[in-house]
Amino acid sequence: MTDLMTRPPYYRGAHGPSEDDRGTPPPPPPEPPYVMPSNGGRRWPRRVAGGAAVLALVAGGGTAGGVLAERYLIDHPAAAATTSSVTSATSTSTSTETDSLATIVKAVQPSVVTVMVDSSQASSIGSGVIISSDGLILTNNHVIAENGTVSVRLSSGKTVAATVVATDTTNDLALVQATGLSGLTPVTFGTNDSVVVGDTVLAFGAPLGLEDTVTSGIVSALDRSVDTGDEKLSGLLQTDAAINQGNSGGALVDTSGHVIGINVAIATASQTSTGSIGVGFAIPADTVTKVISQLKAQIK
Repeated sequence: MTDLMTRPPYYRGAHGPSEDDRGTPPPPPPEPPYVMPSNGGRRWPRRVAGGAAVLALVAGGGTAGGVLAERYLIDHPAAAATTSSVTSATSTSTSTETDSLATIVKAVQPSVVTVMVDSSQASSIGSGVIISSDGLILTNNHVIAENGTVSVRLSSGKTVAATVVATDTTNDLALVQATGLSGLTPVTFGTNDSVVVGDTVLAFGAPLGLEDTVTSGIVSALDRSVDTGDEKLSGLLQTDAAINQGNSGGALVDTSGHVIGINVAIATASQTSTGSIGVGFAIPADTVTKVISQLKAQIK
């Protein structure tokens, strides 16, 4: 079944919606199922918002029915990233399972980074994974799509300058080269045939600007499609691990510590609710590794 998606609407103001904006709710959508209208090709705008404004947006009420793709997951401020690192792994049953997940987190987290883009017009945050010891990093293309100065923050807290070296707009992936680094630990990718519905997975990234965050869940479905009206992605993994704005480009990892997907999208209940409802999507590993090979060939 194809999931028809579109982007959320524009929120005015450098710090999210004003009180007046929030006091004027949008008209209710039609009864489900429905497809939100296209925004006419307008790029999902970046917004800079403080923690309180973000919480207000995430906690905002919405009308049930229909889904809205949160395709661009990076629109939260560097200011939020100054918050102390938060690791939030959701365990489900025994202490043995919790210990097992903690072991995976310890092994994988050093290979996940925060990708920051700053321009004269906006600042944004996404995530990425290290794919070479000298700082070659994979992220989503939409994370770095706006022209701006790119930098990368490692899990150690060190921040370095970076340059976009190759992009694939069709599959929404890009390579970023961080400068002056060596001895990093690259991620290990799994394969599509190792993934089955019900597998336990961990999602790594910087949701809402909270770096070094980890959430857990399962693989909910395979071979999903997301259609925003402007971009179409297919063959995606679906997961109920919490994914929010800022997780784009982060890793979806199995219990062997292998990256089985790159977080790219979530669905939300309405235009006014942009937080996780347990319906997230990731680009599967086979697609990712194929695109990485193609992107490396573009690097001069």
